Amino acid sequence: MFRIRRIYDNTLPVNKNALEQIKVIITQQFQAITEKEISELYDYLINPVKYHFRSIIFVAEDSQRTVKGFAYLMHYHDLNFCFLDFISTAKFSAGRGIGSALYERVREEALSFNSIGIFLECLPDDPVLCPDPVILKENKARLRFYEYYGVRPIINTKYETPLGEEKDNPPYLLFDNLGKNTKLNRELARLIITAILERKYAGICPPSYNKMVVESVKDDPVQLRPPRYIKKTVKAIPLFDKIPVDKRIALIINDKHHIHHVREKGFIEAPIRIKRVWEKLQQTGMFTVMKTKSFPIKHITEIHDRDFVSYVRKISETLKPGTSVYPYVFPIRNPAHPPVDIIYRAGYYCIDTFTPLNANIYLAAKRAVDSVLTAAESLTEGYRLSYALVRPPGHHAERRSFGGFCYFNSAAAGAQFLCRFGKVAMLDIDYHHGNGQQDIFYHRPDIFTISIHGHPNYSYPFFSGFRNETGAGPGAGFNLNIPLPENITNSGYKHSINIALKKIKKFSPEFVIVLLGFDTAKGDPTGTWNLEKEDFKEIGKSIGSLKIPIVVVQEGGYNTRNIGINALHFFSGLREGAFK
Repeated sequence: MFRIRRIYDNTLPVNKNALEQIKVIITQQFQAITEKEISELYDYLINPVKYHFRSIIFVAEDSQRTVKGFAYLMHYHDLNFCFLDFISTAKFSAGRGIGSALYERVREEALSFNSIGIFLECLPDDPVLCPDPVILKENKARLRFYEYYGVRPIINTKYETPLGEEKDNPPYLLFDNLGKNTKLNRELARLIITAILERKYAGICPPSYNKMVVESVKDDPVQLRPPRYIKKTVKAIPLFDKIPVDKRIALIINDKHHIHHVREKGFIEAPIRIKRVWEKLQQTGMFTVMKTKSFPIKHITEIHDRDFVSYVRKISETLKPGTSVYPYVFPIRNPAHPPVDIIYRAGYYCIDTFTPLNANIYLAAKRAVDSVLTAAESLTEGYRLSYALVRPPGHHAERRSFGGFCYFNSAAAGAQFLCRFGKVAMLDIDYHHGNGQQDIFYHRPDIFTISIHGHPNYSYPFFSGFRNETGAGPGAGFNLNIPLPENITNSGYKHSINIALKKIKKFSPEFVIVLLGFDTAKGDPTGTWNLEKEDFKEIGKSIGSLKIPIVVVQEGGYNTRNIGINALHFFSGLREGAFK
């Protein structure tokens, strides 16, 4: 078994490892390629503006991260065509469907650009151009493979003219119209061939050679060689309207969230919230559902005080099932003298009177953290987007306190996990201030915390979220609060989103964690704003357009009549922005 994924950069360890394996495959399978040319491939990947084309690398790899094959595609956006530079299986991996799967994924990608088609080179099956019988046999097999997809050489041109008399095996130029049966007109074909020769072969093909080849294109439309290996009745493989696996969102649901169910009138943080979101998302094909992994408790104690974590676990073990305790005694917090009675101690660690403790809260909150960590880990394994659909929420949980229905700060745990691989930006778009991550990372310059929320003059938690809270010590300038009025236009809210995104771009993180609250929506019982489903789609698209790996963590949102449809629109926009 293998999966195909796209490599976007050479920074993550998983991508560095894959690129090193690709280098080995190229060295083994394309012996004429120099070390310098291989290095240029990596430069193409990270400098698309410099070379006037976008480089796209797909790898087929097994569960052990062994690369079984790869494809290297160039997208020339100005002329809107694709050029397949390399496609190859690893040594001893041929004949296992890897090449077909890679090429079909390449076609899907080209189709997603609405490109004219794919151009590629293939060595000739003409004995005059390829006198070596062994190589000739290989060339025929390769052309037979492409012909199965309706891909054939362009004829009646001088493209396959050798650069020098001593050269043999000059390549054909093949064209794949992606099953659209469109004809390629002469003028456009000349522009495309010029781009290939001048950009891909810059410094290799002299201007006189380029001119000779381009002017040899006289047919209008250009002609493809008649089928030679596949019967004419065999049509090109159709491209289905589906979302490739590597363009899906990794979805991790807290599979223990339901055990935290407080059956009391007025308690709105209920399991139905997750159910309503999942009902809308599960039929879209946008997600790959992943199981929540278990992580060591150290991932929680790295961001929370050990005594606080120990207390949450201890009181959960102490309380009887079905019993809830609400804080009602709030002593001044003297670290040396917490209340002796475990019930009174609830107020010592809590910031409000409406967040209950019960027998299941430790297990549910710990599992929410595990879910976010699983989502964060998926980014280090090649996913670009992941979504932790969790409850209880977490963004009000500070280093040594809980509140606002939050117990452990799951998103902060995810940020701490990812900061081992680079800088992290946290964007909180819940209606309420993200006081938890602000408190936890207030002195850190490697994790930039941003919160857009209702002004604390009228909105929970009331004591934090002011503009002058900007970080301290090494973290000075790395906390941004954008408190907004009780009544604001939807366009005004989206303007604040754009301000935050500009700050994130300037920070240039390797990862972004979005703390997503749908309590900004119209009709939410805890908010005063009026965002509609179309607004969430636009917001999602703006965030996705950062083109940075993103973990989305579910926080608030308590109107169960519209939370699902708002989630559907947000993630539709997020994918569109990320992969367009």
